[in-house]
Amino acid sequence: QVQLVESGGGLVQAGGSLTLSCAASGTIFRDIARGWYRQAPGTERELVAVITSGGTTNYQDSVKGRFTISRDNAKKTVYLQMNSLKPEDTAVYYCYAKFVLLGEFWGQGTQVTVSS
Repeated sequence: QVQLVESGGGLVQAGGSLTLSCAASGTIFRDIARGWYRQAPGTERELVAVITSGGTTNYQDSVKGRFTISRDNAKKTVYLQMNSLKPEDTAVYYCYAKFVLLGEFWGQGTQVTVSS
């Protein structure tokens, strides 16, 4: 059974930094893509950043230059380094993964709150 476990959320002042981690467990074959989405109250879930198995990355325009997604294949873990955080980055951040043969999975979500 595949699980995605997130960590690293919290409260930070505007301009600060946080790093989110998403560790995958279970019998996992090669992944197609791993990523991060976020959802603020009253809004739809939106893509923040994605990284493919080959290392290609893509970011939402509003986080380009501030957020960096990376992966450690040996640890089956994906990271989201978030710098220069803004109050509008406040949301629940969800880890996402699409694995070969297994399909798509989501983490339970971790709260990120940026105070002004």
